[in-house]
Amino acid sequence: MKKICFLPVVFVLCSIVSAQPGHTPQAEPLPAGFKPASTNTFISQYPAVNAQTHQALFRVSAPEANSVKLNLNGSHDMKKDEKGVWWITTEPLVVGFHYYAISIDGVQVMDRGSEAYFGSNWESSGIEIPEGPEGDYYRFNRDVPHGQIRSLYYWSDINGMERHVNVYVPADYEKNTDKRYPVLYLVHGWGEDENGWSVQGHMANIMDGLIASGKAVPMIVVMPSGDIKTNSDIRSASGSITDIYVKNLIPFIDKTFRTYTDRQNRAMAGLSRGGMQTTSTVFSNMDKFAWMGTFSGFFMGGMGRAGAQAPSVETAFNGVFKDPDVFDRQINLLFISTGTEERNPKEQVEALKAHGIKNIVFHESQGTAHEWLTWRRALNDFAPRLFK
Repeated sequence: MKKICFLPVVFVLCSIVSAQPGHTPQAEPLPAGFKPASTNTFISQYPAVNAQTHQALFRVSAPEANSVKLNLNGSHDMKKDEKGVWWITTEPLVVGFHYYAISIDGVQVMDRGSEAYFGSNWESSGIEIPEGPEGDYYRFNRDVPHGQIRSLYYWSDINGMERHVNVYVPADYEKNTDKRYPVLYLVHGWGEDENGWSVQGHMANIMDGLIASGKAVPMIVVMPSGDIKTNSDIRSASGSITDIYVKNLIPFIDKTFRTYTDRQNRAMAGLSRGGMQTTSTVFSNMDKFAWMGTFSGFFMGGMGRAGAQAPSVETAFNGVFKDPDVFDRQINLLFISTGTEERNPKEQVEALKAHGIKNIVFHESQGTAHEWLTWRRALNDFAPRLFK
């Protein structure tokens, strides 16, 4: 019984690992203008990025492979050198964060040179193409006070299990122990999780800077999971995510943190699917929220799809916009943001304005699509408008 084939298993695992990309024991000099990506593991030279040209250089050590491809904005063949190392230098990429994968003989794997980022429902590789000084608002600033991101679990009787949530508290939360704070509920998109805003989105850096500069009021930011997950005992998801937010999460936050609990001090926003969850949650609970934002997530019917018929302003979202005066009394801010290179709701925003909705702001991120740079910019514009 002791001769079970552990050694072959180890050999297979090592073979798989050796076929994945990674650093070499001795760092090789990078081409002029290139440096390791900020999204790399701390020991990895590759992928490397060129801040001036916005190109990326990828390296994969897979000597036994017949084909290696880079899957980043499409599939791209890599070329093999005499040492069995595969290489590719990309065309200029849009600045900001990109998910990617490596395909080795048709099997997609993570690049072990990259940190892991949960996206598209798996632990993906990621690369940041750096902006210039205009991106400083989401970078760590050692000269400002910093808040904390706390990792917590709460019980959901609707989900039937514990649920994870990340909560940002501002820098003065522990100093002013008698002070209460307004709350922003900030939701991720499809295929990502509750860590997305704090990791890919650099939410804490954005909020630290806005609060330190006086542009935003100090607030608590709650980043929940937008999925109804299961475990080995609960094999089918049940319930409504809106009900989980309203009936389980909000009471937990108000009990655990020093919050203001009235609707004037509660906001909700989300990106992509999280924007849809925001509209369904806020519009069905107008007594609990007075501020809302959708980032690449304002979907009113067909919204620009060929052949699709969008509902009228009066009938959209069960008639929430029918009486513009009533809507403006209930919602202090409807913030709608999009990237200029993605599906754009501008016409619907104009229709809402023409209908008489006044508490609406439309924000566009220039040159970006359905990506994290769009959403970082949206949060940076949205948060200073809240609770004033």
